[in-house]
Amino acid sequence: MSTEPAAAPAAAVNPFALIRTRGYAALLVMAAALGVPVSAVAFGFLALVHALQSLTYHDLPRALGLAGTPSWWPVPLLAVAGLLVGLTVRHLPGKGGHRPADGMVSARAPSAVELPGVLLAALASLGLGAVLGPEAPLIALGGGLAVFAARLVRPGIKPGTSAVMGAAGSFAAISALLGSPLLGAFLLMETSGLAGMTLGMVLLPGLLASGVGALIFTGLGSWTGLGTYSLALHHVPRATVPDLAHFGWALVVGLAAAFVGTGIQRFALSLQARVERRTVPATAAMGLVVGVAALVYTESTGRDASGVLYSGENALDPLLSRSAGYSVATLLVLLACKAVAYCASLSAFRGGPVFPAMFVGAAGGIALSHLPGLSLTSGFAMGIGAMCVAMLKLPMTSVLLATLLLGSDGLTVMPLVIVSVVVAYVVTLRLAPSPAADGPDRG
Repeated sequence: MSTEPAAAPAAAVNPFALIRTRGYAALLVMAAALGVPVSAVAFGFLALVHALQSLTYHDLPRALGLAGTPSWWPVPLLAVAGLLVGLTVRHLPGKGGHRPADGMVSARAPSAVELPGVLLAALASLGLGAVLGPEAPLIALGGGLAVFAARLVRPGIKPGTSAVMGAAGSFAAISALLGSPLLGAFLLMETSGLAGMTLGMVLLPGLLASGVGALIFTGLGSWTGLGTYSLALHHVPRATVPDLAHFGWALVVGLAAAFVGTGIQRFALSLQARVERRTVPATAAMGLVVGVAALVYTESTGRDASGVLYSGENALDPLLSRSAGYSVATLLVLLACKAVAYCASLSAFRGGPVFPAMFVGAAGGIALSHLPGLSLTSGFAMGIGAMCVAMLKLPMTSVLLATLLLGSDGLTVMPLVIVSVVVAYVVTLRLAPSPAADGPDRG
């Protein structure tokens, strides 16, 4: 019995009948089996990124005889990162994988020959301090490895089944990264653009692989003592019940995030076009920009450059729990430097846009919470949701990222997050250039 779920046109396929076939059951078994090695590889990738960050930022300066990590250290470090990424993009197949300035878009799984380039570009970007997250490389690596393994096991596998296996591999790879398999599933579902029974038919194997992957992540984290590398907040201030002032702030936060996010993405796309003309030197130059942004933050605030470098995933919890120690001026400097470094990283490096968008939104929301009428937790959550939707164009995922992260307090602030996300989403779409085929905007 064929396991091909998309052998006929969508209109001719009965999803209910297809799910009852033995072939579909075999597809589920294959997805669950692939979830184990793919999630183990994803865990190893995250552990390697973490080790590289510690090695290059903390251990290497001391090995060179420096007393600690000097404030200027990120400048040459990021220049080297840009050189390595530029060479990888220029000379290896696949151009290092997904271009983060394009946002979270659905794409085919990379071929086996493209996987080394995706891996090397991601390690050089994330391990040496670029302001990007691991989600896009993990999605690509998980999908590519799953397709490669499926073709080894079944050389005659059909394209539709291969695509489902790629999706399942991507689900498994990010199963625990966002704090819950559910969040990773929503991210991939919303990115895919599928709907109805087709969504369930094609992505149900992915959900199964995601659940298996989350168990593997948990087990490996406990066995190795390295943790799960999962997004989590441990110190969330009690959220206050929303009132009219909070809903007014939801409009403000949504509007502000739309303009900031649109500005970052447009400038990143403009820089990306210039970087691609001279990939190697231009990527190294963008690395210098990221390093200088971190240097400016350190010299002007006295705080560690790691607040600007990296994805911001591990910095979210201390940013919220220690927010009382950040003045408004420090938060504004952090926000400006992180945004500049994020923009430069989007234009040239390889990684995902999710975590830096969360951090920029969180810093902005915390800064606004110093004003009357906006509580800390509400500003934090609304900033995350609004900035995520401005950068990703994924409203459901943005709401869930901002609320599930807060635990029980997320339910309290969810109405505010929804309002801010909707406002940011609508305004962002209005600010986007109209496609040429649509003609002039009739507003």
